[in-house]
Amino acid sequence: MAMASMGKVFPPSVLSNPKYKPCYPGRVASRNTKSVIKNCFNEKYFVQEKLEPLWDDGYGSQTAKDYLEAAKDMIRPDNGPPRWFCPIESGPPIKNSPVLLFLPGIDGLGMGLILHHKALGKVFEVRCLHIPVYDRTPFEGLVKFATDAVRSEHASVPNRPIYLVGESFGGCLALSVAAFNPTIDLVLILVNPATSFNKSQLQPILPFLEACPKELHKIIPYLFGLSLGNPIKMANVQVNSPLSPTKKLENLFLDVKALVEGATLLADILPKETLSWKLKSLKSGAAHANSHLHDVKSEVLVLASGNDNMLPSAAEARRLLGLLQNCKVRDFYHNGHTLLVEDGINLLTIIKGTNKYRRSKTHDFVSDFLPPSKSEFKETFDEHLGLFRLATSPVMFSTLENGKIVKGLSGIPDQGPVLLVGYHMFFGTEIGAIVEEYLREKKIMLHGVAHPEIFAENIEAPLQVISGFDRFRVFGAVPVTARNVFKLMSNKCHVLLYPGGVREALHRKGEKYKLFWPEKPEFVRMASKFGAKIVPFGVVGEDDIMEQFLDYNDLMKIPLVKEFISQRNTVLSRVRGGTQITGEVGNQDFFVPGIYPKIPGRFYFLFGKPIETKGREELLKNKELCKELYLQIQSEITRNIDYLLKKREDDPYRHVFERTMYRALSGAVHQIPAFDP
Repeated sequence: MAMASMGKVFPPSVLSNPKYKPCYPGRVASRNTKSVIKNCFNEKYFVQEKLEPLWDDGYGSQTAKDYLEAAKDMIRPDNGPPRWFCPIESGPPIKNSPVLLFLPGIDGLGMGLILHHKALGKVFEVRCLHIPVYDRTPFEGLVKFATDAVRSEHASVPNRPIYLVGESFGGCLALSVAAFNPTIDLVLILVNPATSFNKSQLQPILPFLEACPKELHKIIPYLFGLSLGNPIKMANVQVNSPLSPTKKLENLFLDVKALVEGATLLADILPKETLSWKLKSLKSGAAHANSHLHDVKSEVLVLASGNDNMLPSAAEARRLLGLLQNCKVRDFYHNGHTLLVEDGINLLTIIKGTNKYRRSKTHDFVSDFLPPSKSEFKETFDEHLGLFRLATSPVMFSTLENGKIVKGLSGIPDQGPVLLVGYHMFFGTEIGAIVEEYLREKKIMLHGVAHPEIFAENIEAPLQVISGFDRFRVFGAVPVTARNVFKLMSNKCHVLLYPGGVREALHRKGEKYKLFWPEKPEFVRMASKFGAKIVPFGVVGEDDIMEQFLDYNDLMKIPLVKEFISQRNTVLSRVRGGTQITGEVGNQDFFVPGIYPKIPGRFYFLFGKPIETKGREELLKNKELCKELYLQIQSEITRNIDYLLKKREDDPYRHVFERTMYRALSGAVHQIPAFDP
């Protein structure tokens, strides 16, 4: 076996040398499993405390083509047993990172995470299982091998979770390991697990392989490889790189050609005897895992491909969801079996979006948060929200200490803690623009405190695809609780708060730009406790993109709809329940109003002059002063809204046609001019 990366190859002689000491960068593993687990991270190296926003996760720097290049070196026979190795691109991770063990599919190479090595290596201690081509370790032996690694790591760091990422065959292995270790804190990520082998198209191949002449066998892996996934999606990973369209198309063509030609390499990865052995091992592994599903107590995340030609993965995900005690599913309708090497799949983003990343026994929304990377920023705001950004072209103004209004966010302090408090537009359509501009201009993470329902388990059933709710979590949203706000403030974070909550975001007809705040100045006391700067802001533009024709009051006049809304809201999380807040402000019911779109106008934001609370301890003791500041903030937000409503009439680029022409001829969305403040 050899390990190749970035043009550097470690030959079998190095890997088999028991004197070789793993280290960063380019660490490798010896054949002694326990020494690998104990020594792989013993060398001294620089450890980051945390990641900075818009860090480089390396996504797109490697593709399935690199997998094939690495495979050429790793299939060389060395008569060795299974072993762990640490990819060169991975690490060193940030402080107190958990271990991630990758359990490969039927190929056994252990390079299935090659597109994700760099990203995962920043927040995990990544170790990959390599099963040599001619190794004949039975499934039970592999379970013991992986279990030894898990137990050794648990003994070393008992309060930290251990992640098992199992792909296809590796999914069966991960489930079996978890079943035999119910007291160890394991997080399983199963990618198209082969527990459905008895229903797959691979079943009939076994008898055919036995009778197949050796000369004909070379065709089988070729056909096998072509059915693993979509070569266009595999090659498309680098298409979003900053190259000319002609160059992108040329690279895409060359990569597809290389992948199709490289499919013949599977004849060397899976020669006849090996393929036959591994299919039998897969059959026994699936049976073993299925017979022990009731013993699995671990957290499980199943990633299922809708176009898997090898296994009925989508149906299997539903089955596992019903059988496993603590299971989530994410569907990828247009992807094939080799999900992890296809375009648009960032494993770390999925882990973050499903709240599966943690460094202790329970997930903490503040301490376990990982800031978004450059690729996540680009994928979300340039691709996923690109058309909406173009339609609304947000423009932001802030207020300097001297009261001057300027374009941009320079009036907002960089040093936290900072609390942004403002008006919640219809459906919260302004949130993405604020978070995006904060990251683009200030390179600072803005944490929005959101309704707990976004994080509740009862929304999982209808959200089994990667959704906007997952993106909220990736971009710093936390449940709105006093504990979470306390942690954010104590960590000197920038926090986005909407006191009006659901009632303001789902206001009725004729209520646009009206505040629905509770009587108690909840956030003022919290801000003053930490000496936070409060920045009141106003935003307008909802009336330029949509109009409401059926609101809450209208819907509640329809008996069947009223009953549905009432029943639905009884099971939802409540922020202001009970008798604490009454009247309209206390009515936080969720509902879907009737709206129709309009030819889009533009979103305008004005952040007021920061209000200093540091040194004003009297706010904690004097309720009247606290209430006075609370009302002052409300008045400032209302003035900002009125200012924007008046000034937007002077914007020559308020309407979408003028902005589209400007963008086509001159620049990016965030560079489009607006009125002079």
